[in-house]
Amino acid sequence: MKNLKTIASAATAIIIGLGSLAGCGGGSASGDKGHVYYLNGKPEVVDQLKQLAEDYTKESGVQVDIQTAASGSYESTLTSELSKSNAPTMFTVAGYDEFAKYKQYLKPIQDTDVYKLMSDEGKANAHQDSDGVYTMPYAAEWYGIIYNKKIVNEYASKSYALIHSDADITNYETLKKVAEDMQKHKDDLGIKAAFATPGLDSSDSYRFAAHMTRLPLFYEFRDADSTFEATIKGTYLKNYKDLFDLEMKNSPTEASLLSSKSYDDVTSEFALGEVAFYPNGIWAYSQIKNHEVADDDLGMLPYYMGIKGEEDYGTTSVYDASWAVNAKADEKDQQASLDFIKWMVSSKEGKEILSKEMGFSVPFTTFTDSDQPSNPLTTAARAYQKAGKNDVRSFPLPSPQWQEDLTSALTEYAQGTGTWAKFSSTFTEEWKSEWAHNKSELGLLPESQKFN
Repeated sequence: MKNLKTIASAATAIIIGLGSLAGCGGGSASGDKGHVYYLNGKPEVVDQLKQLAEDYTKESGVQVDIQTAASGSYESTLTSELSKSNAPTMFTVAGYDEFAKYKQYLKPIQDTDVYKLMSDEGKANAHQDSDGVYTMPYAAEWYGIIYNKKIVNEYASKSYALIHSDADITNYETLKKVAEDMQKHKDDLGIKAAFATPGLDSSDSYRFAAHMTRLPLFYEFRDADSTFEATIKGTYLKNYKDLFDLEMKNSPTEASLLSSKSYDDVTSEFALGEVAFYPNGIWAYSQIKNHEVADDDLGMLPYYMGIKGEEDYGTTSVYDASWAVNAKADEKDQQASLDFIKWMVSSKEGKEILSKEMGFSVPFTTFTDSDQPSNPLTTAARAYQKAGKNDVRSFPLPSPQWQEDLTSALTEYAQGTGTWAKFSSTFTEEWKSEWAHNKSELGLLPESQKFN
């Protein structure tokens, strides 16, 4: 998600090698205990990983080396590193396409001690097939419609308001009426628009190609009682269109200019208190905080689209970042890597750094409520779980190409140079062709299981 591609990490231009940590801090690393070489895909947490590695080496005597791929180059770096004699002993897998491509390097981990510490959510989102489980998600994230409680409740206090408080927005029908009425009275409310601009610049289009697309897919899979379908109908694309049109018609930007608006641009609109609603994920908090929206005024709604039964679900969860252990590494190094992971998710220091300093909501049973990150958007998203509502699950997407082509079709639709039918056909036809390509090239497709 966006925290994999943060603005800060974009400045990273080379592979960051932290080097051998043997002997750091007065400890000494012993090869008899194995060796850990972790190739990390998150440039924004380099400093925290370095601290974890140094402290674990000091405590255990096991040498931990970490390299971090430059932003945008992780997969090419991983391919190169895995071909070397001193290949990573553990690495990150993000997305089904990477799982399929690198499966030959993935050690089955379902019988390991650390896998048994994972939460049910974590286990459900691990990459697996009938032969075993191969990855351990380490960062649970959520996305939905972020909103400014102060603006919404100021609107609710007006004589013309259609709601009494933000708590009344519990479905798409209400969201639509409120957003359109806020747009009508935006000058009185002191805002520029109801919704932040649905930016279609390459830095922001993921919100529509990789996030909003998950909703119509989720509910179509629900209807099919399946967790994967190689062919889809696009049953709920009209609902997707309804929400996109609502954003587009009630934002500060002309529809013809959406492709010129970047992630920074649209996040600023919300962070500066210029709009009430901003569909995005919990990672946006780092760009929102310390501006005009107080932490107590941050809320999150599910992606309401008017789909029957959506009121039974909360926000959308995604588990894109997972740890994997190299099946071709020496057995001692494999065990050393598993032990390092177990230490990170069970030691006081490891939990503190992962959750509080990195900001990850880690799906392991060793993390209690008090171990969760101090992010009000995470709290808002998880509140739906505590109220008994299941997350909308982010099922695998076929390829980056599918997302890029959807963005192009959506941009043409917004600009008036293309039709909605083009977006719909791209959604369904390229879904089929891209998965067929994956099967041909990689030999794998996600296994279909019962939806529940």
